[in-house]
Amino acid sequence: MVLEVALISVNPGQEDDFAAAYAKGHSVLSSTPGCQSVRMTRGVESPSRFVLLVEWDSIEAHVENFRESERFTTWRSLIGPYFAAPPVVEHFTDVPA
Repeated sequence: MVLEVALISVNPGQEDDFAAAYAKGHSVLSSTPGCQSVRMTRGVESPSRFVLLVEWDSIEAHVENFRESERFTTWRSLIGPYFAAPPVVEHFTDVPA
């Protein structure tokens, strides 16, 4: 399992519109083969900052099944207009205890 973490800064005053666009596009992302879960969080101290957390079967599932597909174009067309800057996206794996 790979965790995708995307740090998203939204234009101030457009947070509710961004959240509505995310809700509209959630199924585009969550129904992608290899996607295990999707969660969006919003900053308490910085309400224009959001964190998208997506669990993927693998980095390949993220890249090949989503980023290189029409799904990504649809997803980005919904949420992209609200970005204050390009999101910072990284992948993480669990550290054994």
